[in-house]
Amino acid sequence: MANSKYEYVKCFEVEDEVMYPNIIVVQIDGRDFGSFSEKHGFEKPNDDKALNLMNACAIKVLENFSDVIFAYGFTDEYSFVLKKETTFYQRRASKILSIIVSFFSSTYVTKWKEFFSQKELSVPPSFHSRVISCASMEVLQAYLLWRQTECHISNQYNTCLWKLVFSGKSEKEAKEILKGRQKQEQNELLFQQFGINYKDLPQIFRQGSCAIKIKVDDIVKYREDGTPVKRPRKKAIIVHSENVATIRFWNNYTCLTEELGSLVEGINKIKPEYLRSFQFESRLMLSTWIVVRVDGCHFHRFCEDNGFQKPNDEQALKLMNSCAVSLLEMFKDIIFAYGVSDEYSFVLKKDSLLYQRWSSEIVSAVVSLFSSMYVMKWKEFFPEKEFKEPPYFDGRSVCYPSSEILRDYLAWRQVDCHINNQYNTCFWLLVKSGKSRTEAQSSLKGTQTQEKNELLAKFGIDYNALPIIFRMGSSVFGDKDEPTGNDRVVVEHCNIIETSFWKEHPRILDEEESLLTILRPHSNKMLRLS
Repeated sequence: MANSKYEYVKCFEVEDEVMYPNIIVVQIDGRDFGSFSEKHGFEKPNDDKALNLMNACAIKVLENFSDVIFAYGFTDEYSFVLKKETTFYQRRASKILSIIVSFFSSTYVTKWKEFFSQKELSVPPSFHSRVISCASMEVLQAYLLWRQTECHISNQYNTCLWKLVFSGKSEKEAKEILKGRQKQEQNELLFQQFGINYKDLPQIFRQGSCAIKIKVDDIVKYREDGTPVKRPRKKAIIVHSENVATIRFWNNYTCLTEELGSLVEGINKIKPEYLRSFQFESRLMLSTWIVVRVDGCHFHRFCEDNGFQKPNDEQALKLMNSCAVSLLEMFKDIIFAYGVSDEYSFVLKKDSLLYQRWSSEIVSAVVSLFSSMYVMKWKEFFPEKEFKEPPYFDGRSVCYPSSEILRDYLAWRQVDCHINNQYNTCFWLLVKSGKSRTEAQSSLKGTQTQEKNELLAKFGIDYNALPIIFRMGSSVFGDKDEPTGNDRVVVEHCNIIETSFWKEHPRILDEEESLLTILRPHSNKMLRLS
């Protein structure tokens, strides 16, 4: 990011490193998936296509991130285990949980048609995620046992519930019948009333699914005499096991013992409240402005792969803006957003109690939904393009204690927009004129704003005449449509430090601590964009 006098706001970013030797587990679970399942007509109590879609996404995560070596999932939940000595994103919890949930969400949308070819994806799927910091192998073992036990308990109950409903009972009546019934009683109900032996149900329903890496030999070429040349590689597969938290299962897969360690005998009792204590979580301070910043991961490569125009692709920027609009429509606590290039900052109202201000819940929901929307809206902006790999984003939340500091944060992002856009415009003009990238970087090293403007002038370009979306970025906020009086979310491109804009949109100023106060310029900190 570019340097500016506003960079001091970075000191409010809290580092959340998961210390070694704790084993990192990222648990994701569907956000409002009951409603999502209803809208898409998933079969009850289990939809094997939906489960296989979840498994396909888990496989893709293991293939894309080498540090993720094992995963366990059921219904709308998956837990991803990273190797013990991972340095993935410096072991920063917010980075890890947001990247994995973002990639999973993008992949879910991307692969939807493979499993539901006759169904349109009508609403974006999204997931929560959190980091579990397992202090030892015993804790990891107990965690996996807990999740598989939950799989069995919930599946057995739901199988009974929906069999009763399909037989003519209402959901309320079915729940009343099952109230207080233990495992054996539920098994007897299934067998006596419906002729179902619970153990004969598909493994994927009863046991959940494991995504795991195994070593295989791939044929890379053939010698002149026809004999194959093989090279070892790791391949992610799905397996099912009655008990994933046993030595017997663990020892079948060398990658688990090599990258994590060995399990112990005798863990058969679990205390969920004890395991929840290992959740790496924090609540964001009350009466502070929460900003969730979403930033593209490896987007230079993504842009290259998909042929985005340099230095700016207007369609790509409009796609980002459209996703931001969707988030403001879905999360009423988000009152303002500012975006540039492959990043967006979402400002939550100061008194927000969204997800009780749990950091991971807020960040994962925002990043997951943004990622899903990006893929779902792709064809609206790039109807002729198919992306090669799913896009994904990281996210973090930062609390700003005062209006002035929040104002300076927004100023920092807009100054960054200006500096980066001016540099990139010059850089790509030099490259397109015949210079190598190294030569272009050398030519621009140490140059100031005026020198860059003079360089642009040599190419016949007035920087201030470039599209304002490139120079100013995009601001997204709620407004009222004057002809109809209906609420709407709009996108504008403006200097977000000047008071004139905020005076023109008084609805934004109705917040308890108005954005006019937040953005009131100080004489020594007025943002002037060349």
